[in-house]
Amino acid sequence: MHLLHPAYFPNIAFFSVFINDKTIWETQDNFQKQTYRNRAYICTDRGRHMLSIPIIHGKTEKGRQLYKDVKIDNSYSWQRQHWRTLETAYRTSPFFEFYEDEIKPIYEKKFKFLMDINLESIALICEALQLQMPDAKTSTFELNPKEEDFRFLINAKQSVNYTADHYTQVFGERHGFIPNTSILDALFNLGPNTVSYLKQVQIKKPND
Repeated sequence: MHLLHPAYFPNIAFFSVFINDKTIWETQDNFQKQTYRNRAYICTDRGRHMLSIPIIHGKTEKGRQLYKDVKIDNSYSWQRQHWRTLETAYRTSPFFEFYEDEIKPIYEKKFKFLMDINLESIALICEALQLQMPDAKTSTFELNPKEEDFRFLINAKQSVNYTADHYTQVFGERHGFIPNTSILDALFNLGPNTVSYLKQVQIKKPND
């Protein structure tokens, strides 16, 4: 069983781990900045582009906030902005029109907590790719868990050592292949072949 953080439309590395074994969600950790908890990277006409969910920075008496308690800042229409960016980036991709009716509703529904939208984004991908959405969650935080620990994948500042074939991206001729983007990039470009693509990805853990 793998231990993973729920992330916002997680990247290729995340899903390559996710599809290979049962997953339990880490829900008892502290929120940290500069992670995939509230950001995803896609490919646009300008290259690698970050979609960031604005959050309300709250602090507890100890100065830290639990990830599960982090609230989204809905004071401006960030969801509309994200969807417009996705439309512009992937409208000409082979499978955008095939999946847009499944993906778009998440940008029309209001969410209070970050973890809720992250879990729903993963559930949408599971539905699109006919995968089982796990419901197991941690009840306490364990520094050395019994599950295989892939929580390091949430760190957006740490590059992941993995090998995978390149696939055709919308703006690939302009920018070259951009690796480890959001699963949305693979979904819109590969469609049903996304699962077979993910299965050939090989990840090397930092201490291996």
